[in-house]
Amino acid sequence: MEEYLLTSRLEKKTKGKLQKQICQVVLDHFEKQYTAELGDAWSSVRDVLTSPWCWQHALLLNRFSPSPGLESSLAEQGYHPAFPAALPYLPAAFRCYSRTAPGRFPAQKHQPGRLKGYYLLNAASLLPVLALEVRDGEDVLDLCAAPGGKSVAILQCACPGHFHCNEYDDMRSRWLEQTIESFIPDPLVNLITVSKLDGRQIGDLQPEFYDKVLVDAPCSNDRSWLFSADPQQAVLRLMQRKELSSLQFQLLRSAVKALRPGGSLVYSTCTLSRAENSDVIKLLLSSCSNVMPVDISGMARAVSQEFAFLSGTQQHELLVLPEKGRAWGPMYVAKLKKVSST
Repeated sequence: MEEYLLTSRLEKKTKGKLQKQICQVVLDHFEKQYTAELGDAWSSVRDVLTSPWCWQHALLLNRFSPSPGLESSLAEQGYHPAFPAALPYLPAAFRCYSRTAPGRFPAQKHQPGRLKGYYLLNAASLLPVLALEVRDGEDVLDLCAAPGGKSVAILQCACPGHFHCNEYDDMRSRWLEQTIESFIPDPLVNLITVSKLDGRQIGDLQPEFYDKVLVDAPCSNDRSWLFSADPQQAVLRLMQRKELSSLQFQLLRSAVKALRPGGSLVYSTCTLSRAENSDVIKLLLSSCSNVMPVDISGMARAVSQEFAFLSGTQQHELLVLPEKGRAWGPMYVAKLKKVSST
């Protein structure tokens, strides 16, 4: 199991490398916005976001490619099951491991024709999947699917009747296809449709076709933006940031059209920004009379040992705040239900 061991030398090298890359223009922007939006919580969140050497990484095990000895090796290194049995929805085949110590488990290389045994991720990114509660035989749409981690996670939970993974961006769509090839066996791949449609149009193209829709929307990714290598690109991103909420709202409107009455929609982002999170959901709820919020506070309570949440959010939403020892997120999750066609 030597291949699974991390060396402190590599971690020290990573620490020095990443520390130099903090983009000051982004940090200054976040400082102003998130001090206003998060108050006292921002300083501890900022300490984690600007310290990549304290970030944690979880492993989602691939049920289609068991790795003998992996779970015992993980236990020896201090990893534990990330999600408790008390969760309202936790399929038996869904196995994710995390630990409080920072560090990243070795990644597995893509090898055509060979399935990977695990997917490395931020554990908070699995909360939208668990909130979606996919069951066997349901028709499911992952509207903005690349790089494919949530698509892979959905297939660890259930076997959809039809699974549509969409990614508009050409390069990211190829990344999505490679992820599916790396984790999903051929018989199941035949149930999956990968498309490169504009997500804003899918609702009109396939009205009331899906039981469950996940909108893991394009957003201002707080973690990666803080380490923008190109300051000019960072300035451009910050200027375009105001336009994201409009795109997110349009994607949600499309998702509602694509849902069957009685179907569920989960919206998620990896940003702390209120404009891209609760404000977008409020606008959708006020403009779509056939959509109702769904209480996910039970899920939040069940995982409160593993994740830190912003207090004061509505029952249909949660926001994971990174903190030391629980350096997951940011991850915003909201759940809605379509109650009728009109």
